[in-house]
Amino acid sequence: MRYLILIHSNPRSRALWETLTDEQRMEFGRGHMALTEELAASGELVVSNGLTDPELAKRVWVRDGATVTSDGPFAEVKEYLAGFYLVDCETEEQALAWAAKTPDAQLGGPVEVRPILDMSTLDL
Repeated sequence: MRYLILIHSNPRSRALWETLTDEQRMEFGRGHMALTEELAASGELVVSNGLTDPELAKRVWVRDGATVTSDGPFAEVKEYLAGFYLVDCETEEQALAWAAKTPDAQLGGPVEVRPILDMSTLDL
């Protein structure tokens, strides 16, 4: 089953980030790289990436057949998605264990695990 491990940023995690030294920030990044390598070696990693600042986001929708876009930020939010790991694990417990290994979770930050909806099982 596939699970999305969502890494969130919020005022508490950003305040904690500001207290880290440059070396601690580098170690945090190395922690993500090491986790990505470990996940890849296990065969359970599908893809992983960090996301840029929400101010760089764009929204897209279609109105009367025309594509419309708008620049971010879209609302003042305190929490936003900062990155993700898409994993393919046999059990939810395995996905939760991987989420607990993220540097963000290790620092007490919010990390969410959500199952991916398997569209192949739907009778459309």
